[in-house]
Amino acid sequence: MKRPAKMSHEQVMHELTQLNGWIEKDGMLYREFVLKDFSTAWAFMTRIALIAEKMDHHPDWNNVYNRVTIQLFTHDANGITALDFGLARAINEII
Repeated sequence: MKRPAKMSHEQVMHELTQLNGWIEKDGMLYREFVLKDFSTAWAFMTRIALIAEKMDHHPDWNNVYNRVTIQLFTHDANGITALDFGLARAINEII
């Protein structure tokens, strides 16, 4: 499967105007979620993991108690691509 190309900074900034809650940080899409408790955070991450696996696109993330931070970056394109925005939109649907 052909992977999407790296988006320009202008393309990323335009797409971010249509994506609630996400920012560009250090060349990646970034968002932090604060959930009810650890179990809720873990369930949230599990739902994301199932979608990410189907997309063959996996987030860089961290979980501490009820906080989940997610960074999206397409490593083989060395930048942000349509895959990152697709996964971010899917994550927003879950939350």
